[in-house]
Amino acid sequence: MNTFIDYAPVSERQLGFYIDSSRCSGCKACQVACKDKNNLEVGRKFRRIYEVKGGGFVPTGQGGFQNNVYAYTLSISCNHCQDPICTVNCPTTAMHKRPGDGIVRVNTDKCIGCGYCAWSCPYGAPQLDQATGQMSKCDFCIDLQAAGEQPICVATCPLGAIKFGPIDELRAQYGDTSDVRGLPDSTITHPNLVITPHQGAEQGSK
Repeated sequence: MNTFIDYAPVSERQLGFYIDSSRCSGCKACQVACKDKNNLEVGRKFRRIYEVKGGGFVPTGQGGFQNNVYAYTLSISCNHCQDPICTVNCPTTAMHKRPGDGIVRVNTDKCIGCGYCAWSCPYGAPQLDQATGQMSKCDFCIDLQAAGEQPICVATCPLGAIKFGPIDELRAQYGDTSDVRGLPDSTITHPNLVITPHQGAEQGSK
């Protein structure tokens, strides 16, 4: 079993991620860096790159067609939600939301590996560590933040498409969109996530 290491809150406000999907090239540098930093085996990924595509050619009604094809990538990890279902359904309180910075963490001193958190999370964030039999997930690189550094995904992205900070500041600067094609409805857990959508990514677009 892992020994749980706690850290003092790194912020007095809820932290969140900003993803500029319009800039993301799908290079997976963030995903690889996260796996390397957390020493994750094949198949376990705390940050994941989703490839979303669809659409087609829509008749114009005048004998022609309009191109409505879309394809883009989304870089998604745990969103440290405002109302995390994983914490509600955890029977041992191992999955918990910290006061202050609002980071959702797994207390491995309490986790029994039941998997209820993984079944509950609409984003697939909690994942089983086969070596320990306990759940694991993105912890917002709290160890790096405690040392005054950025989360590894933020520091690694070559296009600057991932940012982090107090979610109120991110929303003031980038808007409050977190509902895009390929993601569950934000009303389920109220993720602390802001996304600049790629063309065609807006929910409800035709």
